[in-house]
Amino acid sequence: MLFRSLFQSPSKSMVFGMTWNRFFGTRYTVEAPPKPFPEGMADSVKSWAIGTLNQQRNLLSRAVTLLESSLPSHVEQAEMLLDYVLSVRRMENERDHPHEFVPGSFRLGIAGPPGAGKSTFCEALGCMLTKQGHRVAVLAIDPSSTLSGGSLLGDKTRMLKLSYDPNAFVRPSPSNCSLGGVAEHTSDLVVLCEAAGYDIVIVETVGLGQSEVMIDDMVDMVMLLMPPAMGDELQGVKKGIMEHADVIVINKADGPLASVAARSEAENRRAVQLQRPKAPFWKCQVTRCSALQQTRIKDVWDICAKFNKEALACGSLEQRRIHQNSTAMWSQLITQVAASCKRNPEVIKKAKELDAVMKNGGMTHRRAGRELMDVFVKDEYSRITE
Repeated sequence: MLFRSLFQSPSKSMVFGMTWNRFFGTRYTVEAPPKPFPEGMADSVKSWAIGTLNQQRNLLSRAVTLLESSLPSHVEQAEMLLDYVLSVRRMENERDHPHEFVPGSFRLGIAGPPGAGKSTFCEALGCMLTKQGHRVAVLAIDPSSTLSGGSLLGDKTRMLKLSYDPNAFVRPSPSNCSLGGVAEHTSDLVVLCEAAGYDIVIVETVGLGQSEVMIDDMVDMVMLLMPPAMGDELQGVKKGIMEHADVIVINKADGPLASVAARSEAENRRAVQLQRPKAPFWKCQVTRCSALQQTRIKDVWDICAKFNKEALACGSLEQRRIHQNSTAMWSQLITQVAASCKRNPEVIKKAKELDAVMKNGGMTHRRAGRELMDVFVKDEYSRITE
């Protein structure tokens, strides 16, 4: 099987960029869609789907908003939209690249503690890539308040230059208190950005440290961005995001912190020697850069390019995508079952009874959860058999 590198000139040899960018000039319309719309799709959603396929940022933004909505009517329309744009891209790919695995984009996840400079790095990297002819999408996950449920969504203000770039799409999204550093719909947004023709999709996590491991189930490569002096090599041996990182980048390697960053780089190099490689074809790389001064950004990207090339060549990327789809399916099942339980009248009634029992220490939460599940299953079964 012939694999083309994703990081060569997009107009010549980018795998999906070559296929999809060719359709940039072929404007699909609602009146003449590439394939029939599914029954029940709203007219507005049809226009958003066509706009996404035509690489129109304003309509892509509306499609993203629809995918993030939790209203039942919006959820159904969002599924129609996502299924439709993916089926069109799959149809195009099967026509132009039959019997060949063609990744829609290179998915890069950037994790790290607050204040590491993730947003600044995303802008520096994104601006460099758009100048090379790439189309870059940045999905910045912003933490949500556990008290009010609100989210500041301020990451875009730190990427103003990239936001105005016509070949870039920057979208902040609330985490909605989801654990793991990403939001519930992040994987869907990644796929939607691929369908809109963005050949590089960057996911920036909320920045909570070593617990941001869910990003590994959504991207091709995990980058751990850290400021200088984040601890010695013992910290690097700790489990968590460290063992999921494919590259560790020490940011802010400028000014008085330049020597500290060099020392941190050396310490992390020693740390990764003690860890088991995540993949047989790749050992975690360590480097440093300055996103503010925009120095050594190309060196960081060269590591990403090398990773992508080797992952494609050995077939690891294809297997990784298959595993990620399966993981997302089970995650979605758990989310939907939990939401259905919370809406079930019998479960709500039983939960109030169990709250009173647990208040007096008469039952553990583990046992109570099992009883709620039994009530839900019995009630759903009775509904089906009626």
